[in-house]
Amino acid sequence: MKKYFMFLTCVFIFLIQSSAWSQNKVRVACIGNSVTFGYGIENREQNCYPTQLQNLLGDAYEVKNFGHSGATLLKKGHNPYWEKDAFAQAKAFKPEIVILHLGLNDTDPRNWPNYKDEFKKDYYDLIDAFCELEGTAKPKVWICRLTPIFNQHPRFKSGTRDWFWQIQEQIEQIAEVKQVGIIDLHTPLYCRPDLFPDALHPNAEGAKILATTVYQEVSGNYGGLSLPVVFGDHMVLQRQVSIPVYGMANAGDKVSVFLNDLMAVSQANVHGKWKVELPAMKAGGPYELRIESKNKTIVFQDVLIGEVWLCSGQSNMAFTLKESSTGKEDITKANRSNIRLYNMKAQALPNDQKWGREVLKKVNQLDYFNSEWKACDSCTASEFSAIAYHFASGLQDSLNVPIGVILNAVGGSTTEAWIDRKSLEHHPVLVNVLDDWLNNDFVHSWCRKRARQNLDNQDGSFQRHPFQAAYLFETGIAPLLGFAIKGAIWYQGESNAHNVEFHEVLFPELVKSWRKSWGYDFPFYYVQLSAINRPSWGYFRDSQRRMNKLIPNSGMVVSSDKGHPNDVHPKNKKPIGERLARLSLSETYNFDLEYSGPVPVKMVFEKECAIVYFDHCSGMRAKNGDVIKGFEIAGSDDLFVPAEVSVNENTLILRNKLVKKITNVRYGWQAFNEANLVNDQGLPASTFSTEYNL
Repeated sequence: MKKYFMFLTCVFIFLIQSSAWSQNKVRVACIGNSVTFGYGIENREQNCYPTQLQNLLGDAYEVKNFGHSGATLLKKGHNPYWEKDAFAQAKAFKPEIVILHLGLNDTDPRNWPNYKDEFKKDYYDLIDAFCELEGTAKPKVWICRLTPIFNQHPRFKSGTRDWFWQIQEQIEQIAEVKQVGIIDLHTPLYCRPDLFPDALHPNAEGAKILATTVYQEVSGNYGGLSLPVVFGDHMVLQRQVSIPVYGMANAGDKVSVFLNDLMAVSQANVHGKWKVELPAMKAGGPYELRIESKNKTIVFQDVLIGEVWLCSGQSNMAFTLKESSTGKEDITKANRSNIRLYNMKAQALPNDQKWGREVLKKVNQLDYFNSEWKACDSCTASEFSAIAYHFASGLQDSLNVPIGVILNAVGGSTTEAWIDRKSLEHHPVLVNVLDDWLNNDFVHSWCRKRARQNLDNQDGSFQRHPFQAAYLFETGIAPLLGFAIKGAIWYQGESNAHNVEFHEVLFPELVKSWRKSWGYDFPFYYVQLSAINRPSWGYFRDSQRRMNKLIPNSGMVVSSDKGHPNDVHPKNKKPIGERLARLSLSETYNFDLEYSGPVPVKMVFEKECAIVYFDHCSGMRAKNGDVIKGFEIAGSDDLFVPAEVSVNENTLILRNKLVKKITNVRYGWQAFNEANLVNDQGLPASTFSTEYNL
């Protein structure tokens, strides 16, 4: 009996201690709507974000889920959180930490258009409702930037996308006014539409990302010191501008950065972000870049200061030096240690094949590029872009400074794949390219066919692909943002040549997207498509010519003279890289150097001839001394016939006895042609037509 009494006593003491332990736990209340509740998640109680947050925080915390599906923050909304049992239960819980994520349902047309002026006041009141609970200390409150709503949502274009961002902006203001923490639940998931089966509710994997994001903010644990993958041994940092060095560390950690004789100190903010701006440096090196925190040191060796250029596009930019017509000779001369190559190699090339399940998973997780800085030598150059290599060589020969070139070209890729998602979503035309992209006529039929082949093994859920709008921005551009570059070169268009008018909207938006993302209007130089027997390419080349005039600080080089009638990958890449180097040396570095072939500037009609005036026309002639070919003229019937051409200094005189009154002139218009007008530097004239303005 005595032993039994002692046993009961021990049990009683254990229960009392357990209750005390429970009471000593930090109480965390997750307030929200269906995203917090875990709507649609398989095994919701185990996989919703509050439960996963509990697992991350551990036994010292008690996390409770007070989410209610469909709830609005607005008191006058169609389903106010204020009236739900979850709200009363959350207050009764007397939380010490409060995570508020409301606002998604306020984008409903029943709510935001009518009551948006009351949103801030209602949010203030909700924060106060927890901060002024009787009998408890004031809790720590975080409010959350909304999780994404994607374009597949039925109300997206009709108002949700606009009202969503208005709410996001107000949430930022509310956090500042009330001096509460703010957690960004949007950014980590905005590039993962694959995790949102209905465009609104994340699945279990998405909930894990939410839980991790909240855990980091609550704990301040961001995994310690780290830098973006673009930093590495052998890299080049941009000269003559302040040098940004940035990354993540645990909240509050001091971070010290050392480069040569420079030193700067930062402190990771509450979101784990830190950044220093080292003073501008002249070209030189090699140096050591060292970054230190209290628990970790990262050192990068063999760092140079020079010029950094981004080289992007599709297969003609990706086309390797070893494949090019001059590659065998070029590779023997490629031991150039002052050129550094950052080759972002795609892990899954969109070739004629089915991708395996593991590849598909990596693609969805944005694990698409493997990247590393390497010094240029015969081995590394042979596997690198021929155009980017010759571009870098041309710059290095003239500037005599280190050159770093970043290559992230993907064969077959579409222009829209390289534009950021928000720009696409909010553009009145481009938003349409996001819809059901595998059955979308805005997307080239070849791209859709190839993507279906690559994705044949998908499991039926939402699957990403590098041809899909925004994907290559999210995987290939976003990781570079913040890293200072001088400018960009671009060779792409083959996968958009089917729709010239749409590309005329896409291409300027691409340039705008990149410049806005970096925060400055860097030079953007691009290659006009070559000549090939594809019917729309004459129109497309002329469109590219005209866009050069519309996009500030841009430039175009011609490649049609190096084309092939049947091969979309002409092999003579050296002249194209050299022309890009000429263009940048002249326009970016102010060398007195001719960078363009003859450019038409004016046309007049006299009797039975047309006189076309040119710029960049010194020594204008036919290539190889032949007669000038490629010009056509038409009268009012718009039936074009070949023109006889004579040169008179900076003009060409065109005529054909079949056309008595000329109204239009075009040059190099056939998809594949023998147009041969050059200047004394051998630089070719562009395709043009007076039908579409000079």
